[in-house]
Order: sequence, then C-alpha cells, then structure tokens
Amino acid sequence: MALSIQTREIEYTAPDGTQLIGYFAAPEHAQNLAGVLVAPEWWGRNSYTEQRARELAQQGYAAFAIDMYGDKKSTTTASQANEWMTQTFQNPHTIVERANAALATLAAQDQVDANKLGAIGFCYGGKVVLDLARSGAALQAVATFHAALAANAPAEKDKVQAEILVLHGELDSMVSLDDVAKFRAEMHNAQVEHHVMIFKDAKHGFSNPQADERAKANGVDLGYNPQAEAESLDAMYALLARRLA
Repeated sequence: MALSIQTREIEYTAPDGTQLIGYFAAPEHAQNLAGVLVAPEWWGRNSYTEQRARELAQQGYAAFAIDMYGDKKSTTTASQANEWMTQTFQNPHTIVERANAALATLAAQDQVDANKLGAIGFCYGGKVVLDLARSGAALQAVATFHAALAANAPAEKDKVQAEILVLHGELDSMVSLDDVAKFRAEMHNAQVEHHVMIFKDAKHGFSNPQADERAKANGVDLGYNPQAEAESLDAMYALLARRLA
C-alpha cells in the first residue's frame, strides 16, 4: 500500500554559483528515512523525474529530483536539451559538483538519515549518478536506466562506495553493448560491486512512457518498453531495499 506523501521544492546553490531547484518528496510524518537522488534525462527536471520521486516516497524513501541546469529548466526539444547538457560538460567538475550539492541538500533534510543515501538516474542522469559514485560520494546504492556509461575519470579501487546496478536496453543505439562491456571492465578493474541487466527489444528511453512521443517529435531513436520499465524498476527497488535498509 502506497504511503501518503508530502512534496516541496528546495533551492540550493552549486559551487559555480548556479541556482538550482530540486523537488523533494517523502512520506508524511516520517523520520530517519533513506534518501535517494533522482537525476533527470537530458530534458531537465520535468514531470517524469518528479513522478519517480513521488513513487519512491510512496515506497518509504525520501527522494530528491535534482536540477542539473539551474532554475529547474526543462524542455521537450532535443536541440535545447543537448545544448544545456553540453554546457555541463564544458568544465569537467560541473556534473559532480552540482550532484554533490544536491546530495548534501538531501542529506541535510530533517527526515533523512544521512548514513543511508542512494541515487538513481535516467539517460544523462545515469551519467550524473555514476560520476557521483566514481567521485567517492557517500552513496550505498546507485541504479541507472538507459544511461550514458562513459567516464571522464574511470573508477578507482577502494573509492566507489556504492553497489551499482545498470539497466540497459538491448537495442539502445546511443549506448552500445560495446560501451556496456567497457563499463563492466572499468568496474572489474576497480573492484566495484556491480550488476548489469540487458532488456531484450528495449531501446534508449525504455523506462519513460513519453519516449515514443519524444522520438517522433525530435527524430531521435527512443522507445518505451513497459515490460523493461517494470522489470527495471523492480530490480532498482530490490537494490535499494538491500542496501538502504
């Protein structure tokens, strides 16, 4: 049975001065909750990201849908999304610094147990949470959905604290199975506990019911797959239950 929840926006500031606005969701009247960052697709902090945060809250977590672009900007246009995303790549520290600012904000909330923190991310947001984990952030669990897997700085032995779960579509034309193999090798070399699930007939964006609409409007190779969505969410919740209990 889903819990009654409360939501609110929280403003925070990145080290580069960017004003960020996250979306916080948690069960009502609860304390000592495990906290989970929710990092967005390249579209920005939109209704989909907020929906995932609310679902986490209904399952007993404190969730924080994070803002990576500033002023909670979002778009449905691929060219604009790419422009904003690319801006966060210009300085190699921007992604981790903004994600760390969000993690610190989540950990500081009264309802949250700062010793029980995880992160999930979708597409671009998957890269965000993977890079955050690679940086040595105090995360116990990380799950990514159709994520960009390449690293600016590969994971180092004894630095990554999280158990990592990568949920990937077999037919993803943006992140290849070769990319997945390179990621696995990176994790093995750094002795990071990790798991990869490949979903048959699933494309990039498989977890988002709006993927087909966005694909048609922007001429990009996305596709929603409800079976892959359901199975990947089940795997994510299993990871969170195991590591954040």
